Amino acid sequence: MLKGFFNIPKAVNEPVKGYAPNSPEKARVLEVYKTMWNSKIDVPLYIGSEEIRTGNTKNMSAPHDHQHIVGTYHLAEKSHVEKAIANALESRTKWANMAWEQRAAIFLKAAELIAGPYRARINAATMIAQSKTIHQAEIDASCELIDFLRFNVEFMTQIYQDQPASNSDMWNRVEYRPLEGFVYAVTPFNFTAIAANLPASAALMGNVVVWKPSDSQVFSAKIIIDVFKEAGVPDGVINVVFGDPVMITDTVLASPDFAGIHYTGSTFIFKEIWKKIGTNIHNYKTYPRIVGETGGKDFIIAHPSANVKQVTTAITRGAFEFQGQKCSAASRAYIPQSLWPAVKEQLITDVNSMKMGSPEDFGNFITAVIHEGSFDKLAGFIDQAKKDADAEIIVGGNYDKSKGYFIEPTVIVTTNPKYATMETELFGPVMTIYVYEDKNWSETLKLVDDTSEYALTGAILSQDRYAIEEATVALQNAAGNFYINDKPTGAVVGMQPFGGARASGTNDKAGSAQNLLRWVSPRTIKETFVTPEHFSYPFLV
Repeated sequence: MLKGFFNIPKAVNEPVKGYAPNSPEKARVLEVYKTMWNSKIDVPLYIGSEEIRTGNTKNMSAPHDHQHIVGTYHLAEKSHVEKAIANALESRTKWANMAWEQRAAIFLKAAELIAGPYRARINAATMIAQSKTIHQAEIDASCELIDFLRFNVEFMTQIYQDQPASNSDMWNRVEYRPLEGFVYAVTPFNFTAIAANLPASAALMGNVVVWKPSDSQVFSAKIIIDVFKEAGVPDGVINVVFGDPVMITDTVLASPDFAGIHYTGSTFIFKEIWKKIGTNIHNYKTYPRIVGETGGKDFIIAHPSANVKQVTTAITRGAFEFQGQKCSAASRAYIPQSLWPAVKEQLITDVNSMKMGSPEDFGNFITAVIHEGSFDKLAGFIDQAKKDADAEIIVGGNYDKSKGYFIEPTVIVTTNPKYATMETELFGPVMTIYVYEDKNWSETLKLVDDTSEYALTGAILSQDRYAIEEATVALQNAAGNFYINDKPTGAVVGMQPFGGARASGTNDKAGSAQNLLRWVSPRTIKETFVTPEHFSYPFLV
């Protein structure tokens, strides 16, 4: 009834632009890229109606050219975080009481701004800030973000339409209230769409938010802020702070009005935050909602019946797109001995054909990893693999940070199924392969399930339906998103709700109504039309 009455547009997935040579969209995004590259921006804190410049700043540079400064951003002190909380709470009543269709209109407008006038800007900013190729920027910063905003509105209407039964004597209804307090959104560097969706999904449901973007994503986060402001998000609804993550988090979690956290990032940090919430639990007005998507050690397992080229494509795309810096990126693979010679040959050929460099050159498949810390960690594991007797690098293995943080796509083959890079999340373009005996298919499924503490994504490639069924059952707890005959990345909003369990998070499925339900506190209302006037029932004599 709600949806039909207001005739809200049906959510559809945003088409991906191709950026072919000589296309107008390619020319436009390169024009904007060059302008942004040469225009140093200054990003303040956004608290209520104020843009606060503290004077304590950090530089922003591109990972593929770390000496080139593209702007600065201002760091918050504790007083600024407290001010952001106060502004959020001050804005809460008016925002929570706003008619839901008015909130919907704001975020639908944001989607259309990104689909149109902001598309080149948000893509170019993501290419610069996170060193994404144009294709990776397009499917993230444009298409996925547009999809989040459109589908969240549709999911919201579905939630509001979910009402209990009534009869002629009484009217029963459920009111989906926002949480009592504010929500803390902590977002990662790797997806501009996630950076926008975590605060926006909570805000859409009537909540107010304190948002801390990753320090490595501030440049493209600024475009998100511009979009939200132009779309009409009122001052104080989403307050943005940058700076020391420990100080900001401790200040937020100390507030009795803290009502929930929407988090994507490190597993260890999420567990530490959960522990602090537990320590502070007696101080809070309500039990906080804890929603998090964390790490992954995502797998590909090929059955002996699999198609060799499909296996190698799943590995190369799954492991090396965006330099393996997706939570869902494939980083361990299990290949049967019978297929291995052909898979190995094709894999080496494919990886050696990949070009690496700046995302400004549309011929590059690989660009830079996000920062020096990530580079050094990855280089350390690669160097160790070169020394270890139970590991062999069959392609890649080189790296260079003189200009940008470039790591070659690297394939390690190990004879040890519990080798370090089979178990440790690396978040980079490093794939480790274990070759198993064909006869050990079922045992290898158990190995896949037991090897990692994570359970985010995984994939099976097979032409044997019995094998597919066996793997689907055996690996039911090993991945929250399971792919059959595909790479384990690329979840689409409205099609594959995303999230994992075990050490990979709370599995609250971003891109679904389930996630939005975490940001409401339902109230059941029963209205009786003819109220009884005596305690007696018919069974009483």
